[in-house]
Order: sequence, then structure tokens, then C-alpha cells
Amino acid sequence: MKRRSFIKGTTTAIAGIGLSTTSYNQKTKKKTEKSFKVSVTVDQHKVSFYTDVINDSIKVVHIADTHLFMDDERGIPYQKYSNRMAKAYNQTTHFQTREKTNPNKSFEQTLDFAIEVKADLITLVGDIFSFPSESAIEWVRSKLASTGIPYIYVAGNHDWHYEGMKGQLDSLRETWIEKRLLPLYRGNDPLMAAYDIKGIRFLAIDNSTYQINEEQLAFFSEQVTSRLPLVLLVHIPMYAPGKKISYGCGNPYWGAATDSNFELERRPKWPEKGHTQTTFDFHKKVFDAPNLIGIFSGHIHRNSIEIIKGKPQIVTDDNASGGFLNIDFLPFKEQHKTLI
Repeated sequence: MKRRSFIKGTTTAIAGIGLSTTSYNQKTKKKTEKSFKVSVTVDQHKVSFYTDVINDSIKVVHIADTHLFMDDERGIPYQKYSNRMAKAYNQTTHFQTREKTNPNKSFEQTLDFAIEVKADLITLVGDIFSFPSESAIEWVRSKLASTGIPYIYVAGNHDWHYEGMKGQLDSLRETWIEKRLLPLYRGNDPLMAAYDIKGIRFLAIDNSTYQINEEQLAFFSEQVTSRLPLVLLVHIPMYAPGKKISYGCGNPYWGAATDSNFELERRPKWPEKGHTQTTFDFHKKVFDAPNLIGIFSGHIHRNSIEIIKGKPQIVTDDNASGGFLNIDFLPFKEQHKTLI
């Protein structure tokens, strides 16, 4: 993604309730590192972070993998590319009730929940769409606007992928972000952006090709120097020892030899040599970051928790089946401070 005029150089308020965004080229002063006290509890899709670095509670509703497939006449020329994924999630089984549902209904119910609990933020970390349908993107933008809640969007591998369309993944991602997805970023860099809310900086980094580029690595490295508490939002989970290839970002086994789906998805095969060194450097930098509170992702369509170097990564169930995470960031109470 070429950096162009939509990348801002200042911090600007969004929706008027304290969410702000900081671009890559904003200068940050190097400060002395400070360790944070963090305690995490997880009860199914309810996640609570207790920490000593915030004064106010923050409520986040986290969504991934809705796989909306609605389309209209504008999509007819692309049906040879969208046909398989347009049929993949027409009906699903709700992750809690086991009743039949569908992506549209699940997305609306999740937004209704966000309104009910007065969420401060909605995070959407990719595969909200099964392919870059103009109709579906417009519907999502309308639904999000109706909530009045600030949101952060970062793309997943299906959001910009028309199966069988020729081209390299980086180029196809750039093309369909530009042509279809760009309004969801509201002027922010689609590949990397920082959003501040109530003392926590949320970093949205696009790893939907499974890889990280040098500019994204430099962006994350600079954010670490900010000393602010960081939360990382990515679509594809970071690799943890013992996890499958779908935990693909920084996975030492990722590459052509383990790419079993390239023919089904009609895309280029993963590289013979696997990840770039930049992607491995990013993985190390993430889990070495002293001010990283946690990572939230999607992609694998089931709930998962990994602890790597003391840093929790929490993956949500797919929203196509009603899944989401109900996340609270909470300041320590006085009783906690003597225990942790």
C-alpha cells in the first residue's frame, strides 16, 4: 500500500468521544521503559484486563470473520471470482445457542449488544466480508454509523480477495482496498494505524497476507518507544509453539510445503522460503514489547488463548456464527494492588 495523502500527520478526534488516531510519521519522544501490571481473566467470550496503567474502564466489542456475502448487480461481473465464498456461510450455527443463524443476523445482533453495553469501541479485525462486495461494504458502513460507536477496521485475507483473480497478494490487497474498502479506514493508513482511547493505544496492523513489511515493523517499533500501553489488533494470529499453520504470522513452518489451500482458494502459493526476516523480526518485537498489554485476532474461527513471554493473545470465534469478544479494560482496585 503506497502512503498517500490520506495518511495524516496529526492526532485527530473521531466521533467526539475520545478516540484518536496517530499516524506513522508522528514523532514520539523516547522515554524510560516502565513495566505494567496486568491481570487477565477469560470466561468464554468475556475477557477482563485489569491493569495499573489506566484510570477509566474501557469496553470493547471485538469482531472477526463475519463473512458477509450479500451482493447486487454491481457484483455480477465478478461472480466467477466470488462464487465459492458467496455460498460458504449462507447459514451457520450460533456459537452459544446452536440455533441456525446467518452472517447478517449475527453482525446486527453483535452491534445491538455493543449499543446495549455502551461500548467505547468496536474492533473489526478482518474477514468481515467473504469477498470485496460493494453492497456488503456499504451495508456494514451504514450499520456501524447507526451505532454511534467509534470503530477500528483492519482487513482480513478474504476482505480483498477475489478467488482466481490474477496477481500477487500484495498487489491485489492494494487494489481492492483502494477500490472498495478504503472508506472503512476513514482517512487512516490501511496497513498500520494507532488509535488512542482513555489511555490505551490500539494498533491496527494488516497481516492479511501472513507477512509484515518493513514499514509496518518500523511503525510498531516506534509505537513501543511511546511508553503508552499498547493493544495489537491483527487478523491472522501470531504463531505460538504447538499451534497449527493458521497461526501464520511468524510461523516457522509457514511456506509452500504447508500451503494446502492455494488451489481451493485459487491464489498464489505461499513462498518456498517461507516468511521474510522482517516478519520474524516483527513477531519477536511484539512479544518483547514491554508495554504491550495483549493481542486480539481472528481468522481461525474458534476461541483460543495463548500466552507468549507473558503476553496474552486472544482469538475470537467467528462472527458468522455469532461469535465475538466482550472485552473490559479495568483499572486495579486498591485491594488488587497489594496482591499483584
